[in-house]
Amino acid sequence: MILWMYLLMFYYCLGLNGAAAENTRLDRIEKCGTKCSQGLHCKPKQRYLFPTPCQNPAEGLNTTSVFHNISLSTVMRCDGRQKCSLHLRIKTVLQLSESIHGVTFCTITAGMMPHCQTFSFTRTSRERMTGLQVEIENDCTAISPSQQVQVTVKTVANYCGVTLASTYHTPQCINEDLKRHVPECITGRLSYDVNPEMKELSVNVSDMLEDRDYLLRLCHKNFICVGTGASTLIKKEQPVKSVILSYSRPLPCLCIEGWSVVTDARRVQVCPFKDRLKELWTGITFDPVEKTLLWEPSCPVTAVVSLCEKREDSVCVDLPHSSRNVGREKITFTKVDPHPKLCMKFTAGSQSWTRCPFADGRFQAWDVVVTRQQGREEVKVWSQITTTFSLRLCVKFAGHPVCQNNETHLQVEKHKAVDLNLTGKLCNSCVQVKMVGVKYAVTVIHCLKQCNQSSPDSHIITDQPTWDLTWVVVPAGVCLASIIIVTLLLHVVLTVHRRRKPNRKKERVCTSEKQVDPALDFVVSALETQPALQGGVLIPDSPHCGNEKANLISN
Repeated sequence: MILWMYLLMFYYCLGLNGAAAENTRLDRIEKCGTKCSQGLHCKPKQRYLFPTPCQNPAEGLNTTSVFHNISLSTVMRCDGRQKCSLHLRIKTVLQLSESIHGVTFCTITAGMMPHCQTFSFTRTSRERMTGLQVEIENDCTAISPSQQVQVTVKTVANYCGVTLASTYHTPQCINEDLKRHVPECITGRLSYDVNPEMKELSVNVSDMLEDRDYLLRLCHKNFICVGTGASTLIKKEQPVKSVILSYSRPLPCLCIEGWSVVTDARRVQVCPFKDRLKELWTGITFDPVEKTLLWEPSCPVTAVVSLCEKREDSVCVDLPHSSRNVGREKITFTKVDPHPKLCMKFTAGSQSWTRCPFADGRFQAWDVVVTRQQGREEVKVWSQITTTFSLRLCVKFAGHPVCQNNETHLQVEKHKAVDLNLTGKLCNSCVQVKMVGVKYAVTVIHCLKQCNQSSPDSHIITDQPTWDLTWVVVPAGVCLASIIIVTLLLHVVLTVHRRRKPNRKKERVCTSEKQVDPALDFVVSALETQPALQGGVLIPDSPHCGNEKANLISN
């Protein structure tokens, strides 16, 4: 049962599609002509260059009920599969009377002279059908696709005020029947395959004009399609109508354009990358001297560009007053702080893309530097240029810092680092740093991760430059080592000099009275090699050698 229902729905949909396709097909005629109601004989009359002036209606003629209707449509006359022409079919219904001898159909198109055709009724048939409604039809007016035609129907004789007018728009070349059979609408059909690795498009052409060569090229589509290189010719004799076209970037406005080699030929374009909008968000440039950020769209696009600040959670928050609608000109942002967190956001429809031109740090002018030493954090503002920063102290609640109203300005010299000297128990505190003097700048927020144990009464933010301890410790160490080395050298020189004094008599006396105790021998040897010590000091005996060789002096 389900299968039968499915088949029934399939054939029903197929029938609808077939009916829709059939409705686009125009009526065919073998030759043009004029038809009148049965029994009414009409024949064309000689054309006049200028229309005859109107005259007052005949007595008894009801001017409001002469014409009842006018119908306009397009028909096609063909001499071959691709050699068809269009004609305008005009139908009207009128109330025939003795004073009406015929009708005139006049058509006017833009830039053309009026074209009028007059048809007269024979006297016999006119007398026989007076008082009846008759129908007159003519399809000999040649028209072109996409025309606006004004049609006026008049009586013969031309009675003033007895006319019927209408405006008609002829079918456009988008009509499938015209695209296949009318030469000026035949553009050929393009199909393609993309090779992204080789950046090539394989293009095939079908349904082109059989007796004409064909041209293909790549172009950037705007109001017109501007070519990106030379065109490629396909000869009508070629059995396989295909070529390979190379491209550089898969832009959404990059299209394949084809047309027959005839004068004023209609062209067809297909755009393989029309959905690749992300390819447009490139080509951002920065002028570091003027501090100007520039971007120019490679293709026409309806979008909004803004500057934003990228947070740690990768969300980019729009900067105030930075939105620009994309037009045909460059998008310019002046006085920009080239910080790595400053980005450009592109929004087209419901989609957004973010590009950060300073993410590589190539133009970074300043930064907040954090170092940790001995359980405390040191926060410094470092800058490559002399500039001013605004500082705000914040308290962190539920992950979001809330800043105080007071604001401090900090002057930083070129190639210097200024310590913010955040002290005290500030585990829940943050500091906001922002460059002053630019129009578009990001705010760097640093929140303390360690508690700085220090006096709570010390200043929270200072602008005194921080001196590196290395510049103090290293010179002091060098000076102290030099003093120690010089002192030791002087001591060695004095000791050697004193030992070389000639005092042989005292040596003999001292030697003859020398102690024989082994323990004293150790003390004497120590005195000879180490004249003085700090704390407990061993001092050599006086020149008068007594019973003792040395005295131990203790502090």
